[in-house]
Amino acid sequence: MIEQSEKISALIITYNEIGYIEKCIDSIEFADEIIVVDSYSTDGTYEYLNSHPKVRVIQHEFENYTAQKSFALKQASNDWVLFLDADEVVTDQLRNEIKCKAKKDSEHCAYWFYRKFMFKNSRLRFSGWQTDKNYRLFRKSKAQFCKEKIVHETLIVKGTSGILKQKLMHFCYKNYEDYKFKMLRYGRLKAKEAHQKNKKFNYLLLVFKPFWKFFNHYIIRLGILDGKKGITICYLNALGDFERYMELKRLGKKEKLSYFLVKP
Repeated sequence: MIEQSEKISALIITYNEIGYIEKCIDSIEFADEIIVVDSYSTDGTYEYLNSHPKVRVIQHEFENYTAQKSFALKQASNDWVLFLDADEVVTDQLRNEIKCKAKKDSEHCAYWFYRKFMFKNSRLRFSGWQTDKNYRLFRKSKAQFCKEKIVHETLIVKGTSGILKQKLMHFCYKNYEDYKFKMLRYGRLKAKEAHQKNKKFNYLLLVFKPFWKFFNHYIIRLGILDGKKGITICYLNALGDFERYMELKRLGKKEKLSYFLVKP
């Protein structure tokens, strides 16, 4: 007797994802429920999701990625959760593997996914992303997001983890301005995270860290082999690091100003 898959809840958080979200939703219609938590999109994302017959969309104010994903996780009705980003797509082969793993007596309670990075419609093979993997399938009862990480959220799993063979398609780059906005946003959130840990700004890190990010991804991790795509991605990733330290500087100044304003 072949063991049947348990029910799966597919979860996504969104903000202005038109151009991405349609492919994502189409690829996960096999899930037993699809729940999207939207941060008050203004580009038609909410309207598209609200009109989709298989999607339950909830609007919720965005604080940070971890808080938003934790809120979304609470909405899931099923124990097995497939948690995707709006720019990710499940292939047919990956769908079959997911269904094989989401079972009552599954070997593991969480699974890592490797990803194929897509620059518009062509693959980005290097540029630091070739070993990237993330948790995407897990049991809700065995996992939670680490509250201390507010960007590039970290899943804490109580139990063993496996790695799926099939890769998730990640359409990371739609256009220059979209990716730039994403990297700057990540940079500011990383600065907030560092500031909360009492890390201080210094000019050495402002200069060294972005330079090292570009050099590491473009030269050491072979972004040069991705051609013009590699230059663009590596530069924008380095720009995100630059924004991180500039924002850390701004937060430090703001804290000092607040101190002197309230000092008796």
